[in-house]
Amino acid sequence: MNFQSVNTLSETKAREEICRVGLSLFQRGYVHATAGNISMRVGDGFLITPTDACLGNLDPANLALLNRNGTQICGHKASKTITLHRQIYAASDKAPGSLPAQCVIHTHSTHCVSLSLNAQGPELLAPITPYFVMKVGHVPLIPYFRPGDPAAAHAVAQTIAQFAQQGTPIRAVMLSKLGPNVWHQNLASAMATLEELEETAKLMQLNVAQPPQALSAEHIEELRQTFGAAW
Repeated sequence: MNFQSVNTLSETKAREEICRVGLSLFQRGYVHATAGNISMRVGDGFLITPTDACLGNLDPANLALLNRNGTQICGHKASKTITLHRQIYAASDKAPGSLPAQCVIHTHSTHCVSLSLNAQGPELLAPITPYFVMKVGHVPLIPYFRPGDPAAAHAVAQTIAQFAQQGTPIRAVMLSKLGPNVWHQNLASAMATLEELEETAKLMQLNVAQPPQALSAEHIEELRQTFGAAW
């Protein structure tokens, strides 16, 4: 795994940022109870929220610190999704045309999960708005696996590699019946991507009686040429 990171936050600042973002997500309803988790690369390892932690009530000192091999060094017990997060980091390192992920956010966002309950796949959403195309991109729908199943991590890593090989690197996947995983260069950008994804899912649900038309191939090409959209 390549740990040449653009993330320059100190471990202390990274802990504070994870807690800040967790509280914001909880207060705005993107997560509830003890659902969801956040991780970030720090130095030669990872920080991740503890298992069964409420993202609205995180303590920086209790975040789990793991080394590059996934062995826990300190903090409360790491979230069971650490295997998935590590696979996302590793796959993004290898994906041509994509910057290595520096953080991952997983939520149980209501509209995304609701769409996935009846989605036939292979992707959660069609390109119905320009900002979804520009800020989110393709969101592959991963078949259902139980929470924490290593097979889900393998499926996500394979999907990242497949889309990269097609020239359309991704920054999000949807775990069927569970929620989205979004990764980016920093937590602010990851949170913005998550927000755009959830709002697009909400738009789709608000128009369920008459599904909105997808942008045309010409519209998408214009977004590629003008804004560098990866679609």
